[in-house]
Amino acid sequence: MPLAQVGGSLGGLFAAIVLKRLGHVVRIFERNPTHNQGAGVVAGGHTQDFFNKYDAMRRPIAVTSKLRQYLDLQGNQIYEEGTVQKMTSWDLLYYLLRANFDGVESGYCKVPEPLETDGQGTYGYGHMVKNVKDLGEQVEIEYEDKRGEVDTATADMVIGADGPSSTLRKILLPAVRRDYAGYVAWRGTVPEQEASPMAKETFVEKFTFYHCRGTQILSYVIPGENGFFELGERLINWVWYSNYPQDSTEFKQLLTDSDGTTHHDAQKALPPQFAEIVCDTKQPFIQAISDVVSPGNSFFDGKLLLIGDAVAGFRPHTAASTSQAAFDAQKLHELMNGEIGLGQWEEETMEFAEDMQRRGVEMGQRSQFGHHPLAQTMHDTVR
Repeated sequence: MPLAQVGGSLGGLFAAIVLKRLGHVVRIFERNPTHNQGAGVVAGGHTQDFFNKYDAMRRPIAVTSKLRQYLDLQGNQIYEEGTVQKMTSWDLLYYLLRANFDGVESGYCKVPEPLETDGQGTYGYGHMVKNVKDLGEQVEIEYEDKRGEVDTATADMVIGADGPSSTLRKILLPAVRRDYAGYVAWRGTVPEQEASPMAKETFVEKFTFYHCRGTQILSYVIPGENGFFELGERLINWVWYSNYPQDSTEFKQLLTDSDGTTHHDAQKALPPQFAEIVCDTKQPFIQAISDVVSPGNSFFDGKLLLIGDAVAGFRPHTAASTSQAAFDAQKLHELMNGEIGLGQWEEETMEFAEDMQRRGVEMGQRSQFGHHPLAQTMHDTVR
């Protein structure tokens, strides 16, 4: 059964591997010419379940954080709780998934031997989908390849996993828009071995936060280059949320000079441990936080399905975007294997999307515009 997958990042690869494991021929249309993200990812339960079930290498994917703690502006711990979480990196997950899907070699893992029951998978970079059409028995995809030439392809089913700015969603539901939430997230990583003893004491094996009005920053350790887990070879990952009105001069400048602005603001606004890792980051990048949720995820009588961020883009506070993609992919397995019907698949995946999207908005609004539960504790400590 020939299937097409629009989008080849984590969400697309989760679904594509499921379909390949079920014996299907899967072709991925990926609009970007390359992929390279060094961001941290919380490895939630659905993500861990996926790799336990589908990853042929069975290698570790996450660093364990054993403690959650909050700091005041001087860098003193003001609250802690024993909470265990698993932290991984985008690039480790990506290269593990590519090895499983189409045998891409990398320093992250060996390429596994294909299973006898596997179908086939091909991955096309620089393939921008322009339109889709219901042909009755099949779906036609119009796309532009990396040479700029327009062509068409047909598939029995199309899976849309092309992210929160989904082209497929725009084609099918043009009224659904992404709305800027009023703040941004700066992101970056620092090699663990380059951090000071004070920073290592603060961040290693600890999920660390700092809050003040209009600002939240957090940090945790993730696997290093090529997925290394050895002490000293990992990365300290950080995410810094800060409020900026959309029409403000500061917001426009921010998008053009994230490196200089980030370093300048960090010295004034953050505890010393956080200021250190922000200032030592060589290539910080920025994400404008937005909200989007689709009213549905099944089209063309079930021959075109949206999954992951293409259905609902969660605010990063939830740490659930990767989990959503893994959940949707495993539900896709149940659907394609005849264990559940299309209606149940729609109901369960949309319930996950709508619930987590709503929770993300609540968490973000409380963090950036509301009263944080530790606000009085931090105020008293600073005084």
